[in-house]
Amino acid sequence: MNRGPLIFLGIFFALAFSWTGVVLTNQIQYGSLTPYYDQNEGKTYPEKPSGLAERGRLVYQDLGCLYCHSQQVRRPGFGADAERGWGERQSVARDYVYEKRVFLGTMRTGPDLRNIGARQPSADWHYLHLFDPRLTSPGSTMAPFGFLFEYRQIVGERSPKTLKLPAEYAKLHDLDRPGYELVPTPRADALVGYLLSLKDTYEFPEAKPYVPRKAGGAK
Repeated sequence: MNRGPLIFLGIFFALAFSWTGVVLTNQIQYGSLTPYYDQNEGKTYPEKPSGLAERGRLVYQDLGCLYCHSQQVRRPGFGADAERGWGERQSVARDYVYEKRVFLGTMRTGPDLRNIGARQPSADWHYLHLFDPRLTSPGSTMAPFGFLFEYRQIVGERSPKTLKLPAEYAKLHDLDRPGYELVPTPRADALVGYLLSLKDTYEFPEAKPYVPRKAGGAK
């Protein structure tokens, strides 16, 4: 007897049930999540990212930043994320409600970036870090992204975004010529805008640590 059709149907239904359990169930559970409205503050969280941050997401994706950085803070007891200062709380599904593609990442060659906007709120720091990571993080293994910047002749007023390089560094790399300045390109501006938007500081109800109740009973 040819059992091929039965084997095929068995495999088909096994895959169908697996898909239903893994994909469809999660979609039902999380697909209807919406931003949380805090009545006391009169604000909605997470805040909707700006257009600049959205463009920066595309630059982040294009440069492959997600291959070396994750964007998920693990709960206490499941890693040392909190001890490393990567976040004040664990990441929850609602944090990603505005993201069509979530950059959770699979490797941490560099630190987690889910809250980098809160840890490093200075745009100047991010510009320097992108131009040469060792300027802000000695010993960093991150590749420099100098191509995101332009060394140009000053026309009129100096740009307020001119990178403030250490004098010795600028002299060593011939970046201290009179009448010239090093400025970020629009792609660098967008990427920094995106990085500054990464801050999950609001504590959603589901993000609060679980504290088990003490069992009560008659004496």
